Order: sequence, then C-alpha cells, then structure tokens
Amino acid sequence: MTSLTLFTPAGALAKAENLKRAARRLGQLGFDVTVDADALARHQRFAGDDATRLAALHRVADAAPSVALATRGGYGMTRLLDQIDWDRVARSIEHGTRWVGYSDLTALQNGLIARKKGLSMWAGPLACDDFGRSEADGGVDEVTRDCFLEAMSGALEAVGFRAPTAEFDGLEVRGRLWGGNLTVLCSLLGTPHWPKVKGGVLFLEDINEHPYRVERMLLQLQQAGVIDAQAAVLLGDFSGAAKSPLDRGYGIKDAVGALRSRTRTPVLTGLPFGHIRTKVCLPVGATVEMFVQGREAILGWQSDARLAHHHAHDHDHAHH
Repeated sequence: MTSLTLFTPAGALAKAENLKRAARRLGQLGFDVTVDADALARHQRFAGDDATRLAALHRVADAAPSVALATRGGYGMTRLLDQIDWDRVARSIEHGTRWVGYSDLTALQNGLIARKKGLSMWAGPLACDDFGRSEADGGVDEVTRDCFLEAMSGALEAVGFRAPTAEFDGLEVRGRLWGGNLTVLCSLLGTPHWPKVKGGVLFLEDINEHPYRVERMLLQLQQAGVIDAQAAVLLGDFSGAAKSPLDRGYGIKDAVGALRSRTRTPVLTGLPFGHIRTKVCLPVGATVEMFVQGREAILGWQSDARLAHHHAHDHDHAHH
C-alpha cells in the first residue's frame, strides 16, 4: 500500500472535520494515510509557530512517505524558506517521496528548483480543499482525483488542454517546468529562493487578484527579463476578483494581451490548474515537452515508471 502523510506547512486549518474527511477518502482510494501530529496546530493564522511547522516539514522529509500531501495553502511557507534543510527534503525525493500541493506551496517547490537540479515536486491538489470538501459543497472532483492517482502511481506522463484559439498551432517547446501561484512566485524574485530558469516552461495561476494586479505582476516578470527568457508561458485560472466600475471592459484577457504585446515568448491560456475544482497534476522542476496542434496542447514528460530503473532505492508500492 502507498504511504501518504498529511501535513500543514502554512495556514491553519479552520475545521478538523475537513481533514478527517480527506484522510478517510484518501484511505478509501488505497493510500495508507498518516496525519502529522501537528496538522491541526494553531498560532495566529498559521498551523503552529514557525518552529512547529518547520519541524513538521523536516519530520515528513525524514519519514520519506510515498506521498507528502499538504492539507492547505494560505500563507506561511515564505517564513520557513531560510531555515529549511534542503538536503533532507532532497533525500526524501531521491527515496521516492512525491511532495504535492499548490498555492503557498509554490514557495517550497521553487525554492527546491533554485537549489537542486534534476529533482521535482508535484503541483497538484491540497488534501482539505480537494479531498475534504463536503458532499453538500460538491465533493471530490473526479478528474482531479483520477489525475492525482495516476501521478502518484508514477504512471502519469502527459496532460492535455485546449487553448481558446489556434494561434499557437505547430508550437513545439522543451524545457524545465516551473512556476505556480503568481503572487507567491513574484515574492521570491531577487531572493536566494528564486529559480534562475532559462528556456523553461513557466506556468502561472492566482485567485482573488484583480486583472490589473495580475497584469502588474506579469509585467514585473517580463521587465525583470524572466518571461523573455522562457520557451513558453502557460496561464491557468485567474478568477475570484470582484469587478470594478473603473474597469470599463478591462479584464484578464486585456492583462494577457498587455504581456503578449511586450514579449516574443508564446503565452498560452487554458491550462486546467489553479484555485479551481478541476485541476491536473504537474511535475514542477521536471523537463517537459509541449506540442500544440490546432487548439490542442499536450504537455508531456518522462513518467516515474520509465525513470524507475534509475532509482534503486525507490520504495513506491503503488504498482500492485
């Protein structure tokens, strides 16, 4: 059975019942679930003080379960970045641990990329958001669940999505996949935790940020030379912001247009990722290839199953 540990590295959980529900459902999906001792800890808005959350992160790394799934995002990873023992985290990955999450976990994922070549984590669901949702609120999304199961078994090697237009028909790119939440990523710029990726595939998403704020962050990355240095940019979901009477028709499409007019890097929209119910899993830090045919884009990578013979110590028990 595949071991899975639930831990809370950032914001505090509002309700214990969502965690219990997530643990039960993940158990029903075939995982041997462990809940970290401090998963429900609270200090102000955080899941315990910084020392508590750092200890939890290192505890999970040392245990090296098959899957290390964050319960939620929120805010808090940034406080830990200077203190994380990245070698311990790297060792867990080398032993087969798949770290999974998104939103605030962007800081952890890109901090790793900044330091360790050839290692990757998974941008994917969060336990309470995606597996702890009550049936009254819609329950578990089937696509999200199935993509997660395939990724955690080591078999997932591609995801597909449809762009709104065929303007990038024939595009082929190859590079290191990185990125995540736009606000969190921008907060790393100029720090030791910033991944200096050239020729990569940068994916971005955000929630509750007005389109002008999204545009400002995108242009910050472009003016810093980041966007122009990539092979491609993939934009996920950017919903949740209230419209302003000052917008007068201005929206996220205009923000994207402002970026496109300033860079030669292909900027594709429609990636099914972000603070939405249906989300794919993406190997952050892995080398990916993308092919676009008409409006259909395929993002592919070498699956763990094909890489397994390189990892004599891989202790993933998912292939029963």
